[in-house]
Amino acid sequence: MARASMSLDDLVQQLRQVHGESLKAVVLYGSAASGEQVVGHSDFNVLVIVSSIDVVQMRSLGQTMRAWQEAGNPPVLVLTEQEWLRSADIFPMEYADILERHRLLHGTLALTELVVDQQHLRLQTEQEAMGKLLRLRRGVMVAGTDAARQTDLLRSSYSALLVIFRAVLRLHGVKPERDAMRVIQDVAARCGFDAAPFTSVSALVRGSALSNGEVETVLAGYVRSMDVLVEYLDRFTPPPAAPEVNSPVPS
Repeated sequence: MARASMSLDDLVQQLRQVHGESLKAVVLYGSAASGEQVVGHSDFNVLVIVSSIDVVQMRSLGQTMRAWQEAGNPPVLVLTEQEWLRSADIFPMEYADILERHRLLHGTLALTELVVDQQHLRLQTEQEAMGKLLRLRRGVMVAGTDAARQTDLLRSSYSALLVIFRAVLRLHGVKPERDAMRVIQDVAARCGFDAAPFTSVSALVRGSALSNGEVETVLAGYVRSMDVLVEYLDRFTPPPAAPEVNSPVPS
């Protein structure tokens, strides 16, 4: 289903109708917030902050949330104000991304004193990388020798891997650049894996084609590189002088 079936404006309008004054903020974050998204392949990540939420409101948003996800977007992240202020320790990757690049669609977002701890970020980054590796392995098994399925696996995994790569750079005290290719090259150099499979997938997502033989080679290299990344993160200790992620850019 085309993304145009439900726009960000539609989402905000329906959230306002259901939550009223309880709706404190609607925030777009991730690649779409900074203009880096690839049309048709990047997600619109949305954070919603409310003063409170109950089951009646949740049910009232059922059709809205189904339409949003059917348009190809990930589920909306809904937090109360108190949850937002105290959850940076359990969602450090998401908070780091939001603090670094976000666009306010409605209301105001409390940012004062929000800090992403590097140890929390390291743990979630390793967990997400390991989880992605396990899903890749399952995907390879399901795809078998079907080149179309292999290609779909590469395309569908790309956006999530970039999120992990940006978190890896933040662990090194580095603010990730907007250019995905430079992010890939930087992480590969630091962690000791081959960047080529990821640059090939980056080109694939942007419209380039891979032959059947190339797909198998790229996918094999993709999985090998993720093996190296997971092993690297398992041994990694954030440098003591690495800055904490607590300097959001103005909305």
